[in-house]
Amino acid sequence: MFILALALAFIAYWSGLSEAVSRWSNQEEYSHGFLIPLVTIFILWEKRHIINAAMGPPMWSGVVIIFIALGIFIVGEISALYLLIQYSFVLVLIGLSMVTVGRATKYTYVPILLLLFAIPLPYVVEVLLTAKLQLFSSWIGVQVIRLFQIPVFLEGNIIDLGVYKLQVVEACSGLRYLFPLMSLGFIAAYFYQTAFWKRAIVFLMTIPITILMNSFRIGVIGVMVDNWGISMAEGFLHDFEGWIIFMACAALLFLLVILLEKIAPSRKTLSQLFGVVEHSPENRMFSNYGKTYSYKPFIIVILILLIALASTKFVDNRVEQAPPHEDFISFPLQFTDWIGQHDRLDERVTDKLGMSDYLFVNYTGIDRSVVNLYVAYYETQRKGVSPHSPRVCIPGGGWEIADFRRDEVDGHPINRVVIKNGDQEQLVYYWFQGRGRIIANEYLNKWYLFNDAIFENRTDGALVRYVTPVSPNETLEDADARIQSLMAQTGSELKRYIAD
Repeated sequence: MFILALALAFIAYWSGLSEAVSRWSNQEEYSHGFLIPLVTIFILWEKRHIINAAMGPPMWSGVVIIFIALGIFIVGEISALYLLIQYSFVLVLIGLSMVTVGRATKYTYVPILLLLFAIPLPYVVEVLLTAKLQLFSSWIGVQVIRLFQIPVFLEGNIIDLGVYKLQVVEACSGLRYLFPLMSLGFIAAYFYQTAFWKRAIVFLMTIPITILMNSFRIGVIGVMVDNWGISMAEGFLHDFEGWIIFMACAALLFLLVILLEKIAPSRKTLSQLFGVVEHSPENRMFSNYGKTYSYKPFIIVILILLIALASTKFVDNRVEQAPPHEDFISFPLQFTDWIGQHDRLDERVTDKLGMSDYLFVNYTGIDRSVVNLYVAYYETQRKGVSPHSPRVCIPGGGWEIADFRRDEVDGHPINRVVIKNGDQEQLVYYWFQGRGRIIANEYLNKWYLFNDAIFENRTDGALVRYVTPVSPNETLEDADARIQSLMAQTGSELKRYIAD
């Protein structure tokens, strides 16, 4: 019955699990995800005798946890939030453990929770975290370079050495080390048989160790480039340096354990501190366990899983009531004070964004100022196909968000963003529009998406964004007036192309 329940869970959660595996394959930050399930299985196998000895009657609270998890799963399925689906799957595994081995779950829940480190972060969190780490790592790296008396100038995430300029790209932000090292720290803390505060320190210290060692790597690369040329920051040598730094991070984690034992000795050898003490098979108590076992919780769990599977299949197979949409190719290019020219996005970009139609026009005003209007339209936003928030897309390539606030323009909610790259500055307005609403808040938009998917069988909608450069001889208020002028003239047309 456990195998049947687990198989049903895998079938129901297949879309969310396959999305995680896809990101493991395509993003090096999460490539360690392939190992995490294997480590979980290995730990459970190593503890099989302890689990068998401690097995007890099924816990009805496990049924409650699975019920809650499947509620989260259905919300994730309808709202296309894979993170909810993936976290829900881990909750289901804990619930199944409680129903299968009863009180022995105290030996299984930590290895199961290790699976959380294989779940990729939402793109919005990942990009914001990457941008912050890029800038912080660049700053510390520059301090390392200056220790060697090398003149260097930092502009955003660009390290200027005079002859050479190094860009600290997203891949060098430190996330590629952070997630694997946090996983390693969690495993080490789990096996570290000592006081809780020591285990917490071992896990939490993975974050500063990663950031500082990655920054040190950036600084060393800068020193090597200054002395031996740009080849020091490219190719195999660059990747090999990454491996060396990760191994150094792991070594520092091990040294941290030794230091903690020096400060507050546990009076155990390292082999005892990290050893796994198991009960022998003779200690199993099958006689009492067999008499008290009930299959009722399993039967209820299987029924719940079948209902969840059927309901999501029903939702997935519903044909959405997509309203008619007029192609943006016919969107007007001439307004009272503006003349526009169509531009095109790279085909690889449009394929990745997955939008049904888009508008990308540069409008030139009578004073020769330029405002770019971009609209990404989606007939359906199921299964993660939805507009990428500019808060995710803006950071990178030296650009960073200098100011962000939600505002209103003539009763129209907007996100007003000032972005900078060195001396360059741009002003961005954006919001989400569709199904009769104009919304600035990304999370509120997700809620309405979930609500409309259930009650209206519609998930169409669009992202609307205006961008204008801010010249050195003008103020942000000038840029605000420019965007608002174009908004006033294009707003009625947008309502015609984005269905209510």
